[in-house]
Amino acid sequence: MTRLPDDALLDLVQRRTLRYFWDFGHPVSGMARERSAGDYGYDVGETVTTGGTGFGIMALIAGAERGFLPRRDVIARIGRIVDFLGRAPRYQGGFAHWMNGTSGATVAFSAKDDGGDIVETAFLMMGLLTARQWLGPGPLATAIDALWHAVNWAAYCPAPDRLMWHWTDRGDWADALPITGYHEALVAFVLGMASPIHPINVLAYEKGWKTSSTFENGKTFYGIRLPLGPDYGGPLFFTHYSFLGLDPRGLTDRHADYFEQNRAHALIHHAYAQANPKGFKGYGPAWGLTACDGDKGYNAFSPTNDLGVIAPTAAIASLPYTPAESLAALRHYHEHLGDRLWGEYGLRDSFNETIGWVAPGHLAIDQGPIVGMVENARSGLLWRLFMSAPEIAPALARMGFARAMPSV
Repeated sequence: MTRLPDDALLDLVQRRTLRYFWDFGHPVSGMARERSAGDYGYDVGETVTTGGTGFGIMALIAGAERGFLPRRDVIARIGRIVDFLGRAPRYQGGFAHWMNGTSGATVAFSAKDDGGDIVETAFLMMGLLTARQWLGPGPLATAIDALWHAVNWAAYCPAPDRLMWHWTDRGDWADALPITGYHEALVAFVLGMASPIHPINVLAYEKGWKTSSTFENGKTFYGIRLPLGPDYGGPLFFTHYSFLGLDPRGLTDRHADYFEQNRAHALIHHAYAQANPKGFKGYGPAWGLTACDGDKGYNAFSPTNDLGVIAPTAAIASLPYTPAESLAALRHYHEHLGDRLWGEYGLRDSFNETIGWVAPGHLAIDQGPIVGMVENARSGLLWRLFMSAPEIAPALARMGFARAMPSV
């Protein structure tokens, strides 16, 4: 394919990926569909995703600010989503992971995950608070506040030092999954602490989140020190999901500088692909392992769980941390694999060159970070908006974070 200037290439990937949320958004709810293709035991056309919708709202805002989408139409779409959410089932104010995009009925994520999901709710609220800050005062911002204030974060804590991922009407915490260790759910604690109505106890963060063998690390991989997380960092979405809104620049605590943490994680993945210890085809120019569809099904891929599957979102959404390496990967996907990878809604979710497999479609939670994190690398827009919410800075301070204002 034709070699494009850097800005034109970034425009292209943002524009085409936006189609997932704009053209393929659910026609009734406006929410993001979970995925665009595949047989996964649920109605792909009707199943919408809570967290993916939060990411999608942020993507739409970036699209409006870039002039890719009409601002008034984006506002109308956000209004449709908010209205739908106001009528959808809630569990202590939290939303299910999946729901039916027409009726709002809960679609079970698994046999026992059929109620509220506080992490998915956090990703949604991150997007909605970003929208509230973008919109300014008015009826839609007021409606967003009603959803935000209704989330009973404390109800997801059976004890002050434990935040649980799930809540059900059964009141059974046995399968509720404690949120602990270092991974994608950091923003759930930030928003739980920030809630003006139903905040969590700081012990849930200090003792629940941090008391895990996978919180502190401090080891070196490929000559790169990793402060936090599992060995080799885990899947790269750890550096994307919470940090679509939470600005890691200048964000520190006694454990880490969070921008350097995310940069180290991405660089380790890049170095792993160059080393390519399992000898998979295509590694090197293609890099980055994360949660995505694979030829053997959906999986959370990482250097310690590597089956040869690369997702474009992994490197592209790491652009704020590894600009040269991420841009090189995007160029490779566009110029060398483009005809195979470009789909109707941007780059397809994933591929395995070793066996010649390409995912048939796209996945909301992978599409959203492409648009949002590319925008943060280019302008810092979503970081500025989310961090401008007045609830956020006091919550971070209570959690022991210090924040030096970024220079750009």
